[in-house]
Amino acid sequence: MKKSRREFLKVSGSLLAAGRALRAAPGWKNQMGLELYTVRNLLDKDFEGTIARVAELGFREVEPVGYGGLDPRQFRALLDKYGLRAPSTHAGATAGPDLEKELEGHRIMGFQYTEVRAAPAARGGGRGPVRPAGAPPQPRPRQSVEAVKRAAAQHNANGKLTGKFGMKILIHNHTQEFELLDDGKTTQYDVLLAETDPALVAMQLDIGWASVAGQNILEMFRKNPGRFELWHVKDAIGIKGIDPTLTPDQRRPKTTLVPVGQGEIDYKAIFAQAAQAGLKHFCIEQDNAAEGGDAVAATKASYDGLIRILS
Repeated sequence: MKKSRREFLKVSGSLLAAGRALRAAPGWKNQMGLELYTVRNLLDKDFEGTIARVAELGFREVEPVGYGGLDPRQFRALLDKYGLRAPSTHAGATAGPDLEKELEGHRIMGFQYTEVRAAPAARGGGRGPVRPAGAPPQPRPRQSVEAVKRAAAQHNANGKLTGKFGMKILIHNHTQEFELLDDGKTTQYDVLLAETDPALVAMQLDIGWASVAGQNILEMFRKNPGRFELWHVKDAIGIKGIDPTLTPDQRRPKTTLVPVGQGEIDYKAIFAQAAQAGLKHFCIEQDNAAEGGDAVAATKASYDGLIRILS
């Protein structure tokens, strides 16, 4: 009888724990986010009107790339007016004498993640030779492992500073972060994952560009659980037919970005592993949304597509 009671209590405890975990699991449909770069052409024409339209579509979070000329308190008031939050920003702060003032502004706006960019003089001038339209991308000179390690150390140092304002540094990727470094076997992304402190630095995984670059997203989660607190959710066609011998940068022009759910990326399987990844916030992004003539329609298509996937 005692054994049966123990077994009953054990099973009951497991069911209770499972129930609590289920209740605590994030309702991703209730925190749909949008990277505002998607509708940048509309923001330039009517900043507040576009923010209002984004909220009307059902989004609850946004990631800004600019603040429409508003100061931090004004921008926060605008978000509050339309029931929006901005956990992260792509209009990061700039290293220099005003950095802490900028970070205080970020805190006022409610950011939990930001970037700290080098001052323009430190970044160096010029953009290099212009590639003719339609010309295939040329291989980039390989970065050194040591240079990327130095960059990671700077991210950690910046993270210690932003931590004073309640924020982590975010690292966002495109395709070039998956190019091989000078050792011929390591990528920039490998080094950044290994060398940055998870307490100070969060990876904002652009799932679209990582997939275009040939990365296995689920394998990334398995190898580095908990590191991918932020996602950019974008979709593309053309990925499956790419020549596997091409470099990540060479793969990029072989694909076309499309609304989420209309491409080749299996977001149902990816969101199923959100807990393993460490996901806290995500935002939909379609860089070319305006090219079809209606960025709002493209954004709504992505919203509806992801809602279907998450249902």
